[in-house]
Amino acid sequence: MSALPAYRCTVQPDWIDYNGHMSEAFYVLVFGFATDQVMDRLGMGQAYRAAAGSSLYTVEAHVRYLAETGLGTELTVTTRIVGAGAKKLHLAHEMRTGEQVIATEELLALHVDQNSGRSTPFPVPVLDSISRFRTGLEGEAPDWIGRKVTS
Repeated sequence: MSALPAYRCTVQPDWIDYNGHMSEAFYVLVFGFATDQVMDRLGMGQAYRAAAGSSLYTVEAHVRYLAETGLGTELTVTTRIVGAGAKKLHLAHEMRTGEQVIATEELLALHVDQNSGRSTPFPVPVLDSISRFRTGLEGEAPDWIGRKVTS
């Protein structure tokens, strides 16, 4: 198992809401950019999407907002592949400022043929890449994976 590279960015002025903190929508935007980077690393970048006519589509996501952050903050998103199948990818994103985890996102995505709109198996080179980066043991997945919203 190899680690996926971290995604890094800085909180931009237009990401700040009326409370003076990063708006919830922009946490999701940053997680989306991290997912794009994962796709590139796994061999599903822009050239692949154009040639294969296939891409990952998010079908479910669970975001936890754990701490506020503000303008100019450096963000780092680390990602683990915690599950995969012939047509699906299960990701765990953790967003940090320094060492503090400020948000997490659990994401389930399907590999979709964009012409038919139906899920389709990953090609072998992509499956091989997923295998190289996938979390090896079930115990390595973060403890927040699979949680549900509770009141």
